[in-house]
Amino acid sequence: MSFKPNTITCGDALTVLSRWPDECVNCVVTSPPYWGLRDYGMAGQFGLEKTPQEYIAKMAALFTEVRRVLGPSGTVWLNIGDCYFGSGKGWNLKPCKQDSNPGSRHRCLDIKHLGKGKDLVGLPWRVAFALQESGWYLRSDIIWHKPNPMPESVTDRPTRAHEYLFLLSKSSRYYYDAAAIREELAEPERVRCDQIGGNKGKETHHSPGGMYRQDKQRGHGRRHNGFNDRQANGANKRDVWTVTPAQYKEAHFATFPEALIDPCIRAGCPAGGIVLDPFMGSGTTAIVAAKMSRNWARIELNPKYIEMAKRRLGLFAEITA
Repeated sequence: MSFKPNTITCGDALTVLSRWPDECVNCVVTSPPYWGLRDYGMAGQFGLEKTPQEYIAKMAALFTEVRRVLGPSGTVWLNIGDCYFGSGKGWNLKPCKQDSNPGSRHRCLDIKHLGKGKDLVGLPWRVAFALQESGWYLRSDIIWHKPNPMPESVTDRPTRAHEYLFLLSKSSRYYYDAAAIREELAEPERVRCDQIGGNKGKETHHSPGGMYRQDKQRGHGRRHNGFNDRQANGANKRDVWTVTPAQYKEAHFATFPEALIDPCIRAGCPAGGIVLDPFMGSGTTAIVAAKMSRNWARIELNPKYIEMAKRRLGLFAEITA
């Protein structure tokens, strides 16, 4: 099957990617189905594996293909949510009250033999470590802070108000436009080198890149450009992003928010490049990519979500066997 940018391909992500040529995309921004959360009524869907280990193995196999189709300077921005082991009552399927699709149901993680009841699975990190072991560079764990999280009826732990977004790269050197996502400073930072932490036990040297102060007590050096130059360009993007979860009225569930996707594409994909999302859903990643003059490639297993995305994008999908 030939690869064609700016189209939606219907099919299993692993199968579709296996037919695409090497190094045909520049960046990947995706949020796969979370393990044990929802049954979309599609054979072969991600998230219905019997154990976390099976889910991780399936993700690792998929990202082997992602690595092949990703360019040498490409990055992956991977959002995965966590979950808890249940009380040991078995897998229960409950109709999703917020979803009019009868084939879409919540799954309750109630499998005691897989882990201690009420135990946090730690799935995002398990997946991240598996990808790291397979050759990916794990460059950053970004906290997606949700200011209005879903309420939880728990009284013996804090309510969850974050998810993880992992930045992975194919090689040690990769495309990353830090200037495109700099953060505005509350006020100009004009802190001189000799005002930071005092000078006791430190020696200041001069170099073409600015003043370099050696901290003998800690055994490392810190570089300062005299007056901090960040007041003009903003600060380097931090790894805690506060983004409100998004809703799309046709989806009846929380979708990938544009404000979370935006910095990933700005920093990770050059203008004119191609952004891949192998789990398209309602098509938000494609919408953000198009707004930024990037091309996109989308894969989706569920035809109903393709129709939903087509209405949002005004496009025809390429259907594959």
